[in-house]
Amino acid sequence: MSSEGHSSQPEASIHEDHYCEHPGCKRWGGYGFEQDRLSVKWFCREHQPEIYRGLTRHGAEA
Repeated sequence: MSSEGHSSQPEASIHEDHYCEHPGCKRWGGYGFEQDRLSVKWFCREHQPEIYRGLTRHGAEA
């Protein structure tokens, strides 16, 4: 794989694991929802908000 177009800065390759913030849930929180400009809440698929900014949840049937 080519690294063309990627940063050579060490901090550019930092990966953060986010876990679901629902009480008692230990799953990976793959869905991030901004609370304000400085904070993001992370949830797994099961615990993500039903509606966020007027949009239905990921994977919801239309």
